[in-house]
Amino acid sequence: MKSALLIYISFCLIAFLNLGIQKSKSESIKNGAELYRDFCYRCHGFNGEGQTDLIPPLKSSDYLLNNIDLSIAGLKYGLKGKIIVNGKSYNSYMAYQGLENDEIADIMNYILNEWGNNSEELITFERVEKVKKSILNGQK
Repeated sequence: MKSALLIYISFCLIAFLNLGIQKSKSESIKNGAELYRDFCYRCHGFNGEGQTDLIPPLKSSDYLLNNIDLSIAGLKYGLKGKIIVNGKSYNSYMAYQGLENDEIADIMNYILNEWGNNSEELITFERVEKVKKSILNGQK
């Protein structure tokens, strides 16, 4: 009985301590760079320039910096329809990639801080989860 209680308490302590562990911004950006190469560069390019008249740029993107939650939603669920980026209209389709919340947070931190983008925000798993819940509840 004592050993079972000790194991239970140890497990709870480890779980509690892990809740407080948050990736540093630099670690998230590094992970995001790797994920970007795996999932995003084919359309948006190595330098985030996009494809003229087809795929919007991420580099110095006003849309990205001003619509962070919508960008998170696009990574989570895909994106279809017209958006305006740096004054130019794009109407293409970004497919659902099956990314997990932590992967989306890492990609967002990378693209928000690369190619002339500079964001003070740290996108977290919790922020992505909040966006997901607001969409599931019919809010935008």
